[in-house]
Amino acid sequence: MPIELLRRPHTSIQGAPTLDRVDTKIFFAQYFARCMECTYCLDQCCMYGVDVDGENHERILAVANQLEVLTGVARTEWFDERWTEDAEFPGGRVTRTRVRDGRCVFLERLGRGCLLHSLALSQGRDYHELKPLVSALFPLTFDDGLLHPSDEIEDADLICITEGSTLYRGVRDELLFYFGVELVAELDALELAAASWPPVSRPFAL
Repeated sequence: MPIELLRRPHTSIQGAPTLDRVDTKIFFAQYFARCMECTYCLDQCCMYGVDVDGENHERILAVANQLEVLTGVARTEWFDERWTEDAEFPGGRVTRTRVRDGRCVFLERLGRGCLLHSLALSQGRDYHELKPLVSALFPLTFDDGLLHPSDEIEDADLICITEGSTLYRGVRDELLFYFGVELVAELDALELAAASWPPVSRPFAL
């Protein structure tokens, strides 16, 4: 499948990751990006929990009192606390949120969406301060500098694939926030070039 080299590496405003390549599948694969309008997925994408870098982990614990009220779960039960050294995450290490009743511990149980996201907004804060990078970029992810579809897309496990916007268009604003104007301009150009490819050359089809 076509992998395009970027003109230069682009590093997140959080200090990591750095992207230097892109899998062009992101310009073709689709999903229902308007999550809060969805009536059928039951937040399937939250069923595995999410990776949380060390710096994000500290910011979450700084609002633990409020989050314990929202989640109804003690802070000691939020993370698996099995830390892995990983230079692609801010702070160089990563853990994972725990799953409770088949969903991430930070999922809103009485409605929809992420409690980290909603708490930040209720406090007048940018939700990126609390919401994990991996969550914000989903259904895109990164490995060794490559921006590419998440496993749920590659494995066709996500219930809302094949309808809606492309993966890239769905998270373009998040990429702009984390990586800036130059990366998005380069991706826009690659997206435009990919639109002219004949169907047989397109790298993703279900």
